[in-house]
Amino acid sequence: MRLAPLALAFLFVFGACAQADESEVIVETRDGAHYGFTVELALTPEEQSRGLMYRRVLGEESGMLFFYPSCTPASFWMMNTLIPLDMIFIEADGRIVRIAEMTVPETLDVHESGVPVNGVLEVQGGLTARLGIEEGDFVRHPWFGEGGEATCG
Repeated sequence: MRLAPLALAFLFVFGACAQADESEVIVETRDGAHYGFTVELALTPEEQSRGLMYRRVLGEESGMLFFYPSCTPASFWMMNTLIPLDMIFIEADGRIVRIAEMTVPETLDVHESGVPVNGVLEVQGGLTARLGIEEGDFVRHPWFGEGGEATCG
């Protein structure tokens, strides 16, 4: 049947080429290191549902940032995601509360925040370990408060 390959081709092209708004994010570690990322912003429900599905590559200085207007428990899976990701769960003040490292592509394994969060940053799988990014470090972006001003709890 020709429709299925055509539909898959459309999804691949749409997922790989449709670019959300972009922004800059800085991750600040406890030892004072700063790592900058250019991230796509997942703003609409459709962008958040699609996330990084169907992507075949993700650069070391790239990622996707999901934002929730109020704190909520977050959970992600890797269905139709072709590359391993690190998922960084972020509280309202920018503090990293959990990292799901090297999530397995194309699985239905659920990766949860464990606590209510305001955002999630997805980066290349294994990158947080390579850079020494850990729980308790901070993600700096206008969506999040500055070092302790706001909390989810």
